[in-house]
Amino acid sequence: MTVDSQPHVMGVTHPTLVQALETSRAAREQAQGIVKLVAEAQTAIADGTGTKADFKLPIQKAKKPLWTNLAVLRGQHRRAHFKARETKALTAEARQEVDSLHLSLQNLHYEERHLELEIAACEGFEHTYQLLPLIPVEEFLALHPEHAESDENTLMVARINHERTEREALEQQRLELQKQKTKLTTENKKRREDLANLDQKMEKFIDAAKPIQKMLEQDV
Repeated sequence: MTVDSQPHVMGVTHPTLVQALETSRAAREQAQGIVKLVAEAQTAIADGTGTKADFKLPIQKAKKPLWTNLAVLRGQHRRAHFKARETKALTAEARQEVDSLHLSLQNLHYEERHLELEIAACEGFEHTYQLLPLIPVEEFLALHPEHAESDENTLMVARINHERTEREALEQQRLELQKQKTKLTTENKKRREDLANLDQKMEKFIDAAKPIQKMLEQDV
């Protein structure tokens, strides 16, 4: 793997990190160049083909850009570190938001299942109106032909209202009959009382007439 392809292979795309990698590559190449110069100087000194002074200036010149790049690399590393901390915090916030959304989604799924069960229970519930002794549909439509084209729900409501009206009318008749019965009962009771009083008066009249009857019998 070459140094130039390393950022792409590693998937590094952020400008700050790319710059830091480029500076690091340049510093490494400069360090390798210095190491090479030092090795050449050591070989020349050992062979007697050169002196330490011959290589001192080139090595010093080679070190200057290395120190510059190292200083730049430290700044870039610091910025990259801060950027990484910021990215980590943003990632944590995003993860929390995703977890919250996931929890909300689970709650929605739970609510959906709960509502589906409630709907199924309502659909299977035998309501009281289903047990009402309603008149047959044909007979109702014969009485109310205006509902011939009504849907099932509208027709059922109309049949229930018809049953209610009929029951209210029957209840009104029952109350009227109850009133008449109470009136007749009161009148019969009064008549019985009047007859009882008449019987008592007749008995008193008969008792009072007994002496007269005896006198009439004696005269005869």
